[in-house]
Amino acid sequence: MVTIRLLGPPAIERDGKPARSLRGLKAWALLSYLLLADRIPSRKHLAELLFGEADDPLGALRWTLAELRRGLGASDLLTGDPVDTTLGHDIVVDVQRVTADSSDPGLLLEATGELLEGVHLSSSPAFESWLLVERHRVSARIEARLRQAAVAHLAAGRPSEAIPYAARAVARNPLEEGNHELLVRSLAMAGDLTAARRQVAVCEDLLRHELGIEVSPVLREAATVTPASPTAPALDGRAAAVSQLEAGRAAIVAGAVDAGLQCLRRAVGEAARARDAALQARALGALGSALVHAVRGRDEEGAVALHEAIELATQQGDRATVVAALRELGFVEVQAGRRATGETWLGKAQALAETAAELAGVLGLRGMSASDRGDYPIAFEHLGESVERSGLAADHRQQAWSLAILARAHLLRDERSQASVALARSLELVREQRWIAFLPWPQSFQAELDLAAGNLDGAAEALEQAWVMACQVHDPCWEGVSARGLGLLSIRRGDYPAATKWFDEAVSRCGSGSDRYQWVHGYVLDTAIGTALDHDDQKRATLLLDTLAALAARCEMRELVVRAHLHQARLGDPTALASARMLGADIDNPALTQLLHDPTPTRWNRQ
Repeated sequence: MVTIRLLGPPAIERDGKPARSLRGLKAWALLSYLLLADRIPSRKHLAELLFGEADDPLGALRWTLAELRRGLGASDLLTGDPVDTTLGHDIVVDVQRVTADSSDPGLLLEATGELLEGVHLSSSPAFESWLLVERHRVSARIEARLRQAAVAHLAAGRPSEAIPYAARAVARNPLEEGNHELLVRSLAMAGDLTAARRQVAVCEDLLRHELGIEVSPVLREAATVTPASPTAPALDGRAAAVSQLEAGRAAIVAGAVDAGLQCLRRAVGEAARARDAALQARALGALGSALVHAVRGRDEEGAVALHEAIELATQQGDRATVVAALRELGFVEVQAGRRATGETWLGKAQALAETAAELAGVLGLRGMSASDRGDYPIAFEHLGESVERSGLAADHRQQAWSLAILARAHLLRDERSQASVALARSLELVREQRWIAFLPWPQSFQAELDLAAGNLDGAAEALEQAWVMACQVHDPCWEGVSARGLGLLSIRRGDYPAATKWFDEAVSRCGSGSDRYQWVHGYVLDTAIGTALDHDDQKRATLLLDTLAALAARCEMRELVVRAHLHQARLGDPTALASARMLGADIDNPALTQLLHDPTPTRWNRQ
């Protein structure tokens, strides 16, 4: 058995023992690219990527491929053009093992170090750009699986087993408050309240010193949760549980969040005391959904409740509750930019879904994730089907939601007419349903179309309404996207200082909290950077660019990765444009393609 180790210092092992090492860093670079690149590479592309400075680039590639075959002890691998990257059953790759959903979670505890640690190729800047992005992506995928394992152990009542996974997640991304919350919750539920409080203090100091922010109250509350903590005061059995479940759902819909959560917690407790597992599963599903959607900063707690709901509902054969809980877990992961785990939950939900309404909800989220990722053909396929199925099910809120996401994708591709049609129908449905809490999202994108058409007064009215409503419902996503729009409005009015204030507000609002929508954060940063460069404000652009580049890479937002490189090119990096063109070659977006040909756009909104 041959093991290729790409995490930490690269190495090859044969039957668990060190084997002959590859000669030269470029051999390792070539091997990692062949194994991890999104598409099968041609020899011409590989030669240009890694051996462009050689007298005979294709000859250097042939020699290095032969070196890889010698190192792996297999003369029939890595042949052809494009290069066949199929490996034999007796060859495993550590990165692929630890990031695969089907692999043993215990392998995650052995995954240390970054991808190709110590490998740097200054002579191949395009490869260096790819490697930087890939390091972020691989680290984020491992982090997501660590979080998933920790939550699963918590939901199964095994907090002590959750601790090492949560601790590794903190080590991989110590500036993510949600990781600290998982560790604090695991320690507290395992009975080690002293360690839980100590971890809260560590997180407080770290975020204050590094980010200049205070932790949320949810983190401190997590340190008080113990196995002996009562869920709610005792009532009187199943009837009480049903009553509390209905009252909790009604209160959440009416906006009485605190009262609704209290009722739902009581419903969970009463169903458990009545030994009604089916009712307990439904109550846990409702509680988990409410924690995810109705209150900020509760995604970690909500995820634990949803995992418990899935376990109980599966045992009881309650397919509908399982589908709903899987969809909600998918939403949490997609919003956080954890693509692989999000697709895992949504794939499971789609496989079990039977009704048009269930499929519409799942497909809408899959379409949102694909759009965030920059995969527009898949996004249009999923979103189109979601709109159709939600119409058949008369689920008008889902239809309005999917239409708004569909319109966003068209707007990003500068397909304004198609965006306008989808937005008009979305806004019509939102107003018919009196879904005021969602209104700022489609309203902000409609205002962007108004700005593009020169209708500043109409855009101003829509954006001001969106901003006020977003602040009233305390939604950081809506706040961020509407503040971004007000910044663009200020640019059109020739007021750059006012625009920077709005962009700062947008970055602050959508970039705070542990349950933020990462795509909106990146979208706002991209606009703020581009606007700063348009006004020769290089200092401001530079300060924001590192954040965008790292965020886009970690969350697999490929189009924003490319845009970050384009900004870097405008700042004077001589290699960034070539890297952008390589990374964006397979993104089907006409607006982005135009930017790759002309990286100094003059259009105000930089679509």
